[in-house]
Amino acid sequence: MEDETFEVGNGEFSAEEYTGTAHADDAFAAIKVRYEAGEALTDKEMDAIADVAVTYLRQILALFGETSSSIDEYDGDDGELILDVNGGNLAVLIGRHGRTLDALQLVLSSLVSSRISFFYPIVVDIESYKMRRKKKLRSIALSAAERARRQGRVALAPMNAYERRIIHLALVDDGSVTTHSEGEDPNRRVIITALTEQL
Repeated sequence: MEDETFEVGNGEFSAEEYTGTAHADDAFAAIKVRYEAGEALTDKEMDAIADVAVTYLRQILALFGETSSSIDEYDGDDGELILDVNGGNLAVLIGRHGRTLDALQLVLSSLVSSRISFFYPIVVDIESYKMRRKKKLRSIALSAAERARRQGRVALAPMNAYERRIIHLALVDDGSVTTHSEGEDPNRRVIITALTEQL
């Protein structure tokens, strides 16, 4: 890894320069221009962003005494970088309904955005909690849509923005119901309405 270099713009930078000092700001500035122009980033550029994110995440985990956890990196369906932490006693970092995990993700995203000078979507997961939760939410959405078709309207329990989005996306192609959100955070919830009720 020490000898690996990345070509960005008109320059070539080492992996250490990406995550350290040297020309890192210039390198990330070039990546920012390409990313905001809608160009696909190279694997090396993606690795550079991931290296920064993993470094910060390891530092945060160390504050909780977790120094031996493994972090798996992979690309999400919507182009986001997913960091899945495994091993150790990590339940405290998930929290009730994933709220602590959401806060951890927000802090990490802020740190990474500050370092690379642009927002790149990052999802932090712990032992695939969010993936399991996503499957459960899709199941809840389908079940609630079925109830809405019988009852006319169903209000789900309050959810955060990420979870509400999963519900909306799960039903976006269902021609028999519509979805919208009502209320103020943290009590904002998805309402599923049968289309026949609106006719």
